[in-house]
Amino acid sequence: MRNPRNEGLTGQLPSPAGEGRGVGASVREPHDSPTPTPPLKGRGFQHTPERTCILTRRTAARDDLIRLAIGPDGQVHPDVRAKAPGRGAWIGVSRGELDAANVKGKLKGALSRAFKTGDLLIPADLGERTEAALRQAALDRLGMEARSGNLINGADRVDQAARMGKVHLLLHAADAGADGQRKLDQAWRVGGAEELGHSRGLVIPADRTILSMALGRENVVHVALIDPAAAARVLHALTRWRAFIDPDAGLGRGDATLADASAELE
Repeated sequence: MRNPRNEGLTGQLPSPAGEGRGVGASVREPHDSPTPTPPLKGRGFQHTPERTCILTRRTAARDDLIRLAIGPDGQVHPDVRAKAPGRGAWIGVSRGELDAANVKGKLKGALSRAFKTGDLLIPADLGERTEAALRQAALDRLGMEARSGNLINGADRVDQAARMGKVHLLLHAADAGADGQRKLDQAWRVGGAEELGHSRGLVIPADRTILSMALGRENVVHVALIDPAAAARVLHALTRWRAFIDPDAGLGRGDATLADASAELE
């Protein structure tokens, strides 16, 4: 029987947005013009700003590097949130590499070229200050996600959420028991951790006391991020921190570049 409400339909339902298409591809509705629509600027693809490490001369995404800035007193300090005014120089090395460059004078030479001045005060404990700043940034991020309701803790709650496929990132305190870690790691694998690119939870370099203070909760040992965007934000903050303190991995080991010092500055 003829159904007037079906007139004009193509006979094939459109696929869900993005299914089988590249990122940023548009989905035509049945009444759309067959003329292709040029992609909108910035739609689907976002430009990732890059910077050059002043010590290794390698480029990497701006957010993966660490910014150094000069204070009003002329002293160099870490600006891990990249918020300080004025010029900034970028580094993509581990703490050990930064400390060595500072002792040997290589850091001062690189900073002098980047800032175009030799009138700099570089603290001997710059590496320690940078580590502390990255640590605080990661813990602050965890606290913000907790207050936003994107994070749960407690072994039983985390286990249940993990098995139901609701966990996007699993974290363990540094002093978490091995048995507890294995149990929750297995629960997460059951819930699809490997589909997210993980085989186990991430052990963060902070014990339960520090983690509890950061989240404003008691006895926090295991943490699960239940929102994908929140999980990405936390993972990025933790990765920067862990990469800096790991002597075998620096930040932003990208492709070598021939860019001049202007690429290192904002």
